[in-house]
Amino acid sequence: MILYLGSSSLVKLYIEESFSDVVADWVRVSEIVATCRVAYTEVVPALDIRLRKGDLSREDYDRALKGLAEDWPRIAKVDFDDLEAGCLMVKYGLTLFGALHLSAAKLILNEYRQLQGIERVDEDHSCKTLFSRLQTWISARLQKRKV
Repeated sequence: MILYLGSSSLVKLYIEESFSDVVADWVRVSEIVATCRVAYTEVVPALDIRLRKGDLSREDYDRALKGLAEDWPRIAKVDFDDLEAGCLMVKYGLTLFGALHLSAAKLILNEYRQLQGIERVDEDHSCKTLFSRLQTWISARLQKRKV
């Protein structure tokens, strides 16, 4: 399985947050961990902000940066489609980095579909289906945590 991690999920590998355990479990069972090539430059300032706000100790900050730097060579870096990312921002109201990550993840999906001989499906339907499945999964996961 190829596991695509956006920056907020990458952060969960290095500092304890909600669902850090889930992300770590997914990484353990994946064959390939991938992210957009801009993720490193997005994660480092996010950690820095947490340090300056006092949400993260210097020790945890240093450990997180070291872990990310050590893991980075083993993470598959995926490019993005500039034009598509711009369209995704407008169409779905995404942030810049959100659109870059979605574009990169879609490149992986499209490559997989080509290798499998699967025809391209309607983008709106695919995104709605994905968001629906994610909402269902997150709701179920939150219910389990309440028990």
